[in-house]
Formats: sequence, structure tokens, C-alpha cells
Amino acid sequence: MTVPDPHAPLTRRALREAARGVPASDAPPARHARRPRLGVRAWIALVGAVVLVAGGTTAVTAALTATEPPAAAARVGETPEESVAVQVVPLPPEGLPTPEITADAAATTALCDEPALVQALQAGDDGATIAAAGGAEAFRLAVAAGTAPCLRLDDPAREWAVVNKLRPHAPIDFSPGGTVRPAGVRALEDATLRPQAAAALTALVRAAADAGAGEIAMESAYRSYTTQQRTYSGHVSDRGREGADLVSARPGFSEHQSGLAVDVLPCDGSCRTIDDLAASPQGAWVAEHGWEFGWIVRYESGRTDVTGYDPEPWHLRYIGPELATAYHDGGFTTLEEFFALPPAPAYAG
Repeated sequence: MTVPDPHAPLTRRALREAARGVPASDAPPARHARRPRLGVRAWIALVGAVVLVAGGTTAVTAALTATEPPAAAARVGETPEESVAVQVVPLPPEGLPTPEITADAAATTALCDEPALVQALQAGDDGATIAAAGGAEAFRLAVAAGTAPCLRLDDPAREWAVVNKLRPHAPIDFSPGGTVRPAGVRALEDATLRPQAAAALTALVRAAADAGAGEIAMESAYRSYTTQQRTYSGHVSDRGREGADLVSARPGFSEHQSGLAVDVLPCDGSCRTIDDLAASPQGAWVAEHGWEFGWIVRYESGRTDVTGYDPEPWHLRYIGPELATAYHDGGFTTLEEFFALPPAPAYAG
């Protein structure tokens, strides 16, 4: 009679017989093994593996390998080379982390398809458009990233339009139409602005006077394409073309043509010149508070490399209170950088 090898692995049938109380020596001989099989300890390990479904992600704590198992691993099959090892990774007390699920950008609704934004654009309501975009900063980021093509910086009808030496008006002789004189603001010439800019300048001038900064007047505001031709030609005659380009825009490239720009100067009984603004209380007040009324100083000191113009503390540009607030809070000093546009220090030709 053959004595069973005490070190030989038990068959699954032998294990079942042992569970019923049948001695292993009395169990029928094992059938011929057709393929490697997992032992009891391996099956227990698999049954004990934790499957966690969290946020649509399945995590399994059991790791299966086909390499030579450690001494504590179960071994089955005809030879050690056919053994399968099951290694159990313990579950941490706090459980498995829940994965963060982010929305697929492709599945989100495009900003330009938002009904409220479409309606505001069609109505020509720039403030409502910015609000529908999620506010001024969200608006700015969308424009800067190019993810909202409906919010065009080359649309001269919009308060956010950018005009510089690389971005002329379209059409080149654009006229806003319907400009008005700001109420309660002294003007040295027949100066007009778009209605929303005119109202904002009236508010700014009154606030400056109430704050004790003094009177602020207008030297010039809206200029037509034809007027700008004469203005620029005069500077060319005085300074030459290169010098003129530092202090005056060529026709079709001027912010004054938009009806959203104004040159201001200080007055104290009589008015001085635009060159006197920077050193005046009025100039200091405008630089500090202009953004509260939707105005920015368009050509600041030290930014000629971006704007292409010498500093003009008197040249104010209206972009609306929402965008002006974001401009101020973000510490921006040029519209080019505000909207992530390239510098425009010189004309293309």
C-alpha cells in the first residue's frame, strides 16, 4: 500500500471530504488534474477581496501575479512552475479614496449658446452680456482664451472693442452715431460721446468735485475718421511721421473714433492744458477713482512697448464699470494684456 506524501498539496475533493470528517487517508484518489487550480486559501483570499464602487470607478484590493509566490502563498497544480499566487492588500481603515469626478468640457454648454447671453448680445446690452457670461472676470477669461467667439474684440459697437496700431476699426471709417454731450461737463470744443460713456463722465466729474479734487473738463472726445485725418496730419507736419505715431493715431486707428474716449484737463476758474493734468489734484483723483465709473487711463507711463504711444494720463477710455473693476482689481495697465492680445507698438505697414 502506498503511503501518501504528507507534503503533497491536498486536492479540492480531499478538502471537501476533510470538511465532512472523512480522514484524508480514506478519501478517493484525486482525478488527473487538467489545469492549475487555486487552493482553498487562495479562494478565501479572492472571496475576501474588497470591490469598492465609488464615483463610477471600481477598485479591487487583491493583486494577482503569475510569478513565483512567497512561502506563505497557496500552491496548487502539478508542478511549482504552474502555481498561482494570490497576494491580498489590506484595506486601509479609512477606506479607499473617492475619486474626484470632473465634468467633460466637451459635454458642457458653450458660452455662446447660452440663451441669456445670446439675447443680451442681440439687444446690444453690453452690461447684460457680461453678466450672462458669468461676470467680468469670467468674460475676460473666455475672451482671452478664445472660447467665446461671439464676444468679438473687433466689434466697434461694443464697449470692450480694442483698437490699436494692429487693430483698426472695421469698417475703417466706422462711426458710432447718436453721440451726445455729457451733462454738466465743461467742454473746450464741441465734444460728444456715446450716451453710456457721456453719463459715466458726468458722474465722474461730479464725484471729483464733491470730493474736493476740483473741476474736470473735456478738451476733445469723439472724432470722426475725417477729423482724425486732419488731426494726424497736423502732428506729422510738426513732428514727422515717426514722432506723430507716438502721440496721435492714424485715421481709422483712433480710440476717439469709437466715441468711447475722451481727453480731460483740470480747471480752476480757468482751464489749463492736458499736459497739466498729471500733476494736478484732478489727475490724481482720476487715476485713483476713474475705474469706479467705468473709465481707465488707456496709455500709462512705461507701457509704450505695448501700446505704441507716449504716456497720456489725460486720455480716458470707457469700458464699462464691470470690466473697469476687473481691470483695476487685476492690476492691468493695458487693454492688450487684459485680453491677452499681442503688443501693438507699431503699425504693420
